[in-house]
Amino acid sequence: MNFSFSKPTTFTFFGRTRALEAQIDEFLDKVSEAGLVFSRAMKVYLEQGKGKDYEAFLEHGTTVEHRGDDLRRGIETELYAQTLIPDFRGDVLSLLEDMDNLVNIYEANLYRFSIEGPEIPAEFRRDFWDLTETVVTCVESVVLAARAFFRDIEAVRDHNSKVMFYESQADKISTKLKRAVFASDLDLAHKTQLRYFVERIDELANEAEDIADYLAIYTIKRKI
Repeated sequence: MNFSFSKPTTFTFFGRTRALEAQIDEFLDKVSEAGLVFSRAMKVYLEQGKGKDYEAFLEHGTTVEHRGDDLRRGIETELYAQTLIPDFRGDVLSLLEDMDNLVNIYEANLYRFSIEGPEIPAEFRRDFWDLTETVVTCVESVVLAARAFFRDIEAVRDHNSKVMFYESQADKISTKLKRAVFASDLDLAHKTQLRYFVERIDELANEAEDIADYLAIYTIKRKI
């Protein structure tokens, strides 16, 4: 997966508030970065298991989460301090909190793998990786939809349609994987643990789909 962090040259939602523009850009960058960190961490875990390389990604993910929180709080303070966009402030604040929750889920999953260290049998690793790539791409699509909400509102729908596609793909992969796990000869406790981790990864795509639904409503309100 190759995500681009290049930014469009126009920003129409907040007019001349350049500092706030930069904060929102950086905040959305952190959501994307959290996905990249999670993807690389999972690749290491599936290939090597829990070790120093994985723990380094966990530390990186925690740093990204803290910076994202700081940026979100700063943006919220700025919105109130400058009495900006009173008609849409609630929608923007909700969007920022929902996007921040994606980073929280990424970090929480990194800690779950670190703490529990589930043993993933070789026959399931390919599907775990496919699920990881799909949910990260799904989240990145909703990041692009959020950027479009501020910059190019007509593009929100296109990005949202990709969110829906990848969420559906993630559901298919997770269902297939859980069926395979429970059809295996593993003991019940191991099956249950693997199912739990499949659902926690898939949660990212479900959350992204919810945000896309909210964005669709926010977009309609902006156009009225």
